[in-house]
Amino acid sequence: MCKHQGGLFIKDIEDLDGRSVRCTKHNWKLDVSTMKYINPPGSFCQDELVVEESEENELLLLELNPPNPWDSEPRSPEDLAFGEVQITYLTHACMDLKLGDKRMVFDPWLTGPAFARGWWLLHEPPSDWLERLCQADLIYISHMHSDHLSYPTLKKLAGRRPDIPIYVGKTERPVFWNLNQSGVQLTNINVVPFGIWQQVDKNLRFMILMDGIHPEMDTCIIVEYKGHKILNTVDCTRPNGGRLPMKVDLMMSDFAGGASGFPMTFSGGKFTEETNPNPVIPEEWKAQFIKTERKKLLNYKARLVKDLQPRIYCPFAGYFVESHPSDKYIKETNIKNDPDELNNLIKKNSDVLTWTPRPGATLDLGRMLKDPTDSKGIIEPPEGTKIYKDSWDFGPYLKILNAAVGDEIFRHSSWIKEYFTWAGFKDYNLVVRMIETDEDFSPFPGGYDYLVDFLDLSFPKERPSREHPYEEIRSRVDVIRHVVKNGLLWDDLYIGFQTRLQRDPDIYHHLFWNHFQIKLPLTPPDWKSFLMYCG
Repeated sequence: MCKHQGGLFIKDIEDLDGRSVRCTKHNWKLDVSTMKYINPPGSFCQDELVVEESEENELLLLELNPPNPWDSEPRSPEDLAFGEVQITYLTHACMDLKLGDKRMVFDPWLTGPAFARGWWLLHEPPSDWLERLCQADLIYISHMHSDHLSYPTLKKLAGRRPDIPIYVGKTERPVFWNLNQSGVQLTNINVVPFGIWQQVDKNLRFMILMDGIHPEMDTCIIVEYKGHKILNTVDCTRPNGGRLPMKVDLMMSDFAGGASGFPMTFSGGKFTEETNPNPVIPEEWKAQFIKTERKKLLNYKARLVKDLQPRIYCPFAGYFVESHPSDKYIKETNIKNDPDELNNLIKKNSDVLTWTPRPGATLDLGRMLKDPTDSKGIIEPPEGTKIYKDSWDFGPYLKILNAAVGDEIFRHSSWIKEYFTWAGFKDYNLVVRMIETDEDFSPFPGGYDYLVDFLDLSFPKERPSREHPYEEIRSRVDVIRHVVKNGLLWDDLYIGFQTRLQRDPDIYHHLFWNHFQIKLPLTPPDWKSFLMYCG
């Protein structure tokens, strides 16, 4: 399977030497003689199988599987009293778990936007969400993306309980890398190693596992209470490299798709009608691509659930909407999967019970395990409860972004060299044109429009004469300047749909995007010294 996102390889008909294979999922190409990807260049190295010779002189190809860490110190499930283990859905990826006399909360994004201003909550969280957070004994935050690590939410929590215990995995880029810059005062953040049980009390323990595709940032979790396991794979592409516990009592995972700027934010080449040789016009091409990708994701999740055979499955972590009026096109184009469609697909192929959560709904695990038909197994929110948000408080958050537009930094054009030198990406043959724009992605009056040549980290007035790949990135001025000023990752731009992109040739530059989305320095640029020098 392809290491990127688990696609299957087929023969690459464009390869006359017969040394490469092509992944059916995203058309990535792997040179099997080196086990390195040639498109996109500079990305993963594919794992090799181990070759062993048997006593009969046969050659065996083996995939090495270390012991499953959750099997250490196994515990037999005990009977659960009704009401002893309850899982309440709050919104998006946030669950409130009652586990005996302890309470645990997953990924609290309950107010404000995510990814700058691109994502907003689809569901209206219960009105007592802050009280629920304050009453938690521990919080698990899976990774640094702002729909899971929500500083607006944590700011409200820190105002009441700054010492609440928060647990994160020991990822290469710390989950809370930006805590000091955020101004949120949290004093009890615990970074734990992967694959080791963390004991909470005699009945409750949890284990954080890394993602096989993005081990530098993504994690998932197993929670065990009295021998009953709850598996939350969150956003992991291949959680724990594809090795997961089977027959857990409750499994929850993402399902929706739509967490990428591709292809909605792309234009030029096959993405623009005038230059598209295909008779299908680009918007239809994009719609068909999105539909196909969503179906692939749906089938993958259904197959994963069928293979793991949990007693109950819950699709979550996909309930967001591009609700700001300026993102109307994205909202209409970026169709997400329907949780009920996934659950129906699962029920069609297995006897797994499914739960489509609504804000404030509570699943009683003891009741559901004893009798899935028990009417009190899942308590829905009271009749008349508001399920979907119909208004968002855009103002305060846009004000923060807009404050960066007039910052003194941007009076000096030398900020461009200062920023990209700080970013530290170079020695790569790629030329990028950066254009600051208004809301509609037209050039911002008085905004910057410049080239960056990453081969030698220069800033030429014209594109170089040598052969080079080229990308044009148009970014809304408030978001790009906010990102630059604060040294934030470019997920706010790309996943937040705040850019429009063109590229020639149509190749994904993994090294470039991976650097700006994951590997930027942990401390922001020293703009104070920069301004003193300019002054």
